[in-house]
Amino acid sequence: MHQQEVNRVSGAALIVLSLIVLFAVLSGYTQPPQPDEGTAAHIFQLSIVAAMLTLMLFLSTMDWKQPLRSLRRLALPGVLLALAFGALFHLEHYR
Repeated sequence: MHQQEVNRVSGAALIVLSLIVLFAVLSGYTQPPQPDEGTAAHIFQLSIVAAMLTLMLFLSTMDWKQPLRSLRRLALPGVLLALAFGALFHLEHYR
């Protein structure tokens, strides 16, 4: 694969992983509080690790001659992850 193709695939994978993280957190709102971590917590943790590794791949294959164009592709995953962590904070502290 060429560098640009790897960057495009890793960008798409970041979006998918961010959605998985968000849905894993949102699934906690449909269940009563549990004394121990459930499956969704493990999916969340593994997805965060995979997203960080994918982010490193994305940044290493990014076109540094046009950084703004490449970094714009990180906006949606960034917003999704911020929403997920905000929802997780609310779930852990206020519910």
